[in-house]
Amino acid sequence: MLRRIVFVLLAIAAAPLALLLLYGFVPPVSTLMLGRWLTLQPVERQWVALSDISPELPRAVIASEDSRFCRHGGVDWSALRQVIDEMGEDGPARGASTIPMQTVKNLVLWPGRSYVRKGLEVPLSLFADMIWSKRRMMENYLNIAEWGDGLFGAEAAARRYFGKSAGSLTRREAALLAAALPNPLQRNPAKPARFHARAANAIVIRMPNEYTGCL
Repeated sequence: MLRRIVFVLLAIAAAPLALLLLYGFVPPVSTLMLGRWLTLQPVERQWVALSDISPELPRAVIASEDSRFCRHGGVDWSALRQVIDEMGEDGPARGASTIPMQTVKNLVLWPGRSYVRKGLEVPLSLFADMIWSKRRMMENYLNIAEWGDGLFGAEAAARRYFGKSAGSLTRREAALLAAALPNPLQRNPAKPARFHARAANAIVIRMPNEYTGCL
């Protein structure tokens, strides 16, 4: 019985690593997408290669979500240390999630706030960054990101909100999509509220200065 328990625990621990290895070669499926399928809810997603996505979109999400994406190894330790140093009694006032951390969370972990989940994100992000190229990381991220209720990936989002393919997105449209990521169920890139529009404007200003040479 003890051996069986140990085997089950090892299998559970190995499953995320095996999935990340697999998703280096096949289009990934997020846990949110799986949850919707299991509860018979619709999922709108069309996988596209990074080469078929406007370069403005990865530049926009780097400007918005992870400015050191091309320079860190999956975890931005300097940003993480700063968040810990500034943390009060009520917990951190802001996050330090990188694009790799968000990607592994969406692929092999569960939604919601949890210190356990956050602790798992760090080693899994380091592992994913080690086995995937930065280009593959961004490709996976942009194809599983949630942009609305049942809406996943850049191609589906571009067609829903702007009536065009992801490859035809303008800089402004890319910034509006990136600015929606922190709260995709409440922010509509096609009809941005004032706060959403201001966030997109700030992203547009930062985009030309972001380094995307790793892509």
